[in-house]
Amino acid sequence: MNKNAIKGVILLLIGSFIWGTTFVAQSMGTNHLNAFSFNCIRNFIGVFALIPVLLWQIYTETAKMNSVQNNPNCATSTTQHLTLTQNLKAVFTRDLLLGGLACGTALCLASYFQQVGIETSTVGKSAFITTLYIVMVPLLGLFFKKKLPLQIWCGVILAMIGLYMLCMKDEAFVLTTGDIYLLLCAFFFTIQITAVDYYAPRVNCIALSMMQFLVTAILSGIGMLFGELPTMENIFGAIIPLLYAGVLSSGVAYTFQIIGQKHLAPTVASLLMSLESVFATLAGWIVLKEYLSTKELIGCVLVFAAVILTQIPVANKKEQTYN
Repeated sequence: MNKNAIKGVILLLIGSFIWGTTFVAQSMGTNHLNAFSFNCIRNFIGVFALIPVLLWQIYTETAKMNSVQNNPNCATSTTQHLTLTQNLKAVFTRDLLLGGLACGTALCLASYFQQVGIETSTVGKSAFITTLYIVMVPLLGLFFKKKLPLQIWCGVILAMIGLYMLCMKDEAFVLTTGDIYLLLCAFFFTIQITAVDYYAPRVNCIALSMMQFLVTAILSGIGMLFGELPTMENIFGAIIPLLYAGVLSSGVAYTFQIIGQKHLAPTVASLLMSLESVFATLAGWIVLKEYLSTKELIGCVLVFAAVILTQIPVANKKEQTYN
């Protein structure tokens, strides 16, 4: 495994851990705000959290480029001096705008359907159905003529068995209206993961993350105007969950997803991201002292085994795309 792939795995593992622990913040937030309101505010927080990061990245890159160009011993030395504004304009390309629109729209719809589905379904079924994106991602890849090794398919099947054991507990699996919403959630997360895979290598990853949050926040804000309209009391009541979800889950975890996916195949990335359910369960066991049955422990082990299986060298090759 090369250094970039290792970096991608580490970033997605951190992101999955943050998403898993964000469940508590989201649950607390729903006591004060509805779905569109919570998603709108948390994503605007994510945008503002990333602005200084993007500016610092462009500033350091500009300084580095100028130092190279002004070095008389450098073969590419020139007298041209790049400004921060010039580099900033170069970041905001057509691909960035299209990528932000595609990723942001998919993320907005996925987040909305997840919240609506959880309200009318059980937590176990919600977690299981949402993570069906680990099956949908390779299936969508086949539609775009992407080949997957048998190793990846084995990992997907193993992860699905593990997630079922982890999330379903003693519940009977009966499809309800809420479950349909969660299936739509999984589908739009699949679109988001696929869109990130396409645009991340083509644009600045931090800028793409910021544009994704901006689009999600605006679309959620439009939805918020049609019936939610939270009061300042509601917002301040959920300020801690909003900051946690906005800065860590949106600002950090989703940015790590985009940077990490730049170096990994989307199917492998989706398997790593599915560890969110495992981390959420383990966090509840360790922090909240929730009971973890033998069945759930076996489910955790199977999901971890699936992720390890996909990281064996033959699976680290980027899927071949035929244009």
